[in-house]
Amino acid sequence: MWASAIRCLLIAHGKICRVQIGMLGSFEVRTDDGAFADVPGARLRGLLIALALEPGRVVPKATLVDWIWGEHPPADATNSLHRLVSRLRKALPEGSIEGQTDGYRLTVEPDAVDAVRFERLITAGQVRNDDDPRRIRQLREGLDLWRGAAMQDVGLPDSAAFDAAVTRLEGLRLTALEDRFDAEVSLGHGVELVTQLTDLVAAHPMRERLVGALMRALVAAGRDNEALLVYQRTREALADTLGVDPSPELSALHIALLRGELGRREETRKTNLRAELTSFVGKDADVAAVRELIAEHRLTTLIGPGGSGKTRLATETARTLLGDLPDGAWLVELAAIGVDGDVAQSTLAGLGLRDALLGGAPNAEPTDRLIAAIREREALLILDNCEHVIESAAIFAHRVLGECQRLRILATSREPLGITGEALWLVEPLAVPEGDVGPDEIESSPAVQLLRDRAGAVRKDLAADAHTLSTMVRVCRALDGMPLAIELAAAGLRTMSLDQLAHRLNDRFRLLTSGSRTALPRHRTLRAVVDWSWELLTDAERMALRRLSVFSGGASLEAAERVCAGDGITQEQVLEVLTALAEKSLVLTEGDSAPRYRMLGTIKEYAAHRLAEAGESDLARHSHLSYFTELTRNRIFAAPSNWNGSPHSRSSTTTSVLRCVVLSRPARRKRRCGSRRAPAGTGGSAGTRPKASS
Repeated sequence: MWASAIRCLLIAHGKICRVQIGMLGSFEVRTDDGAFADVPGARLRGLLIALALEPGRVVPKATLVDWIWGEHPPADATNSLHRLVSRLRKALPEGSIEGQTDGYRLTVEPDAVDAVRFERLITAGQVRNDDDPRRIRQLREGLDLWRGAAMQDVGLPDSAAFDAAVTRLEGLRLTALEDRFDAEVSLGHGVELVTQLTDLVAAHPMRERLVGALMRALVAAGRDNEALLVYQRTREALADTLGVDPSPELSALHIALLRGELGRREETRKTNLRAELTSFVGKDADVAAVRELIAEHRLTTLIGPGGSGKTRLATETARTLLGDLPDGAWLVELAAIGVDGDVAQSTLAGLGLRDALLGGAPNAEPTDRLIAAIREREALLILDNCEHVIESAAIFAHRVLGECQRLRILATSREPLGITGEALWLVEPLAVPEGDVGPDEIESSPAVQLLRDRAGAVRKDLAADAHTLSTMVRVCRALDGMPLAIELAAAGLRTMSLDQLAHRLNDRFRLLTSGSRTALPRHRTLRAVVDWSWELLTDAERMALRRLSVFSGGASLEAAERVCAGDGITQEQVLEVLTALAEKSLVLTEGDSAPRYRMLGTIKEYAAHRLAEAGESDLARHSHLSYFTELTRNRIFAAPSNWNGSPHSRSSTTTSVLRCVVLSRPARRKRRCGSRRAPAGTGGSAGTRPKASS
């Protein structure tokens, strides 16, 4: 972090020049505005290359002279070098070259030189373990920097140092190619690489690692005879050119092929992921982020409320990783098992290993049998819907990851597994446009895109005018951008118009009941989605959640402690309960210095229904009113300097108090106001101050 900050300061003060220097192909220099800098002449370019290969470091004058003129330096080499440096300074941005007593320094970032960046990437790739998925990515990234032969349009015929640098870079490139193709063929990609490997072996017939990779690729493609012919030609070329036999490794590969031991890769099933029937909308960035987490961590958990799209995100991410997982990605569906269900047995079933292992250890525990079967496998397990077996899933994941070192787990749950080393990704609702936005912004909104996509499948006559788009935004906002709720709403368009749907969403739980017949029972209706989370709560958590529904704009900790306490929950315990509800994705926490607790609209409405069922509505509203009446008396009508909260929290509190005063005393409001309507959010006529006591 400090190094990055120092570099930024150096760039800002002109100590580091922003130029890009390319020498892995045709020579080019780009300035920070994207323009090409003209560096004419072989010696001038040779000087820049010599400096660029040592970015930020002083290159001695003697080294530069040897690089440029080789064994035939000019009589006055020092002055000749100085004149050459002066010409180069004119061709580059100001401050690019610094003169020192004993040499010169090019002030560029190392990664601004493609050859230096290439070496960094392949070195990082080569030091990683063979089973590290980042290995191939770094090798590919480094090799992609090559645009042709190294320094192909720079000629210094008298410079042995220049020739050595070119030879070294080309050698590094070939080694990186060998590393990459070895890894790719081992992952089962040999069939796709036959053409590239054939061309490389033709260009470099003595590179035995490339020959071996080509032989394995040909075998994978079912072309065993051609693989034998490749070996024969290589053996003859080695004998004729170098007078040697093939290496022991290549000879062993040849013998294995003759014995039939080098069989083509079995077309075994690498996944049980099903093909999806619908498009995946609005979560591409999440897929990329989760991929990175899986690469960095062996346990990643996607958390979020029900219906946020955790399972779909997990399976879509896993699908993109199949090429990097020799033993595939496997979905373990835990929703169908009870709270006492066996996670290991479900995993065996998901992997199709239930019967295969009975012969080996019929009396072994399911977890032991699973570990014995997958100990050496490089695979991804997707433990889906862990929330109702959270303890069992955590214990299972901890043990399996500890004993299967090449295994990775991607879990989905409404709360974390709570294991050290677990990486979390919050699956948030789809983004919904805020405020008054135009048609372009509406159409680009992920939530609206999902609604249009799913609605288009059931109604072909759906318009795309401004009114329709505006109504779609209303629907998506009302449903908090939750993917499952939006899909249920779209299914309802079979029997009603979009306007009718939007007007009826105030009774969303009665309305959204048209889920897929093949979906899990808890995903067929909106109420079932929230019921599933509700059933997993403790009595204290249920009471706090339903009482929290009386807050219209969220609650501070102090307010929640006053309203949610009671019936066995002390005010001191409320924070613990709120934390548990936040962990279970039912309550959102916002703000840093003074956090506020709120619920998504769907959860809030559900909790309000539960509050009414419990017969606690009057009690909760009275506690709410009492707290805010006291707060109003002490703060709202006091001097502004006595306020501690933010303007937003003051406004939200004021609105809540006034609304509560009105709603809690309808009879008195009716007698005062007669048939007149009070202005929204005030509870009385303009200029009238509501009473501060109940």
